[in-house]
Amino acid sequence: MKCCLFGGSFDPVHAGHLAIAETALKTVGVQRIVFLPAARSPFKAEGSSLFTPAQRLVMLRAAVEHLPWAEVSEMDLHFPPPSVSWRLAEEWRRVHPDDELFWLMGGDAWRELHLWARPDYLAQMVTFIVYHRGGASLLPRPGVRAVFVEGPDLPVSSTRIRQCLLEHTALQEGWLPCPVQSLAVRILAESPTPAGHQS
Repeated sequence: MKCCLFGGSFDPVHAGHLAIAETALKTVGVQRIVFLPAARSPFKAEGSSLFTPAQRLVMLRAAVEHLPWAEVSEMDLHFPPPSVSWRLAEEWRRVHPDDELFWLMGGDAWRELHLWARPDYLAQMVTFIVYHRGGASLLPRPGVRAVFVEGPDLPVSSTRIRQCLLEHTALQEGWLPCPVQSLAVRILAESPTPAGHQS
């Protein structure tokens, strides 16, 4: 099976994430996309997430439950933070040795791939699918398998979404899938001090 891993904070998962995944599905021909919420990104400060890992997992599952090609894995939540992509690819390949493995990322992540933990080792295990929003061209990396997928600029900002949720201001229509928005509002209403925003 052509299986694509899609790691990220998903704090919370939004319409842009789903659009990128669907573009990869349609243009590259992968059969399954696995969303892997990160325990903690190595590029983010500890405690900086608005939602806890368990809350992000619940919202992800609600976002993709109607998508037959999507799966949510809590694999990274069982590893000690910070999250590292090579470890996820290695474990997935161990459990699913017959899968042809891909890794979905955005153009910014592709430009910073050299900053990741063991990028050469990760590149041996996967073909990268790089979602490109136009503008400056992305350059290939010698010896790294990659497919560049161009799509529209998605005006969805995770930072802006979190700000609106915290300030109880209206979100732009379509930014969050309906079940995710309902869950996010309810979680914050029940949690006076959200994860990463202690007073």
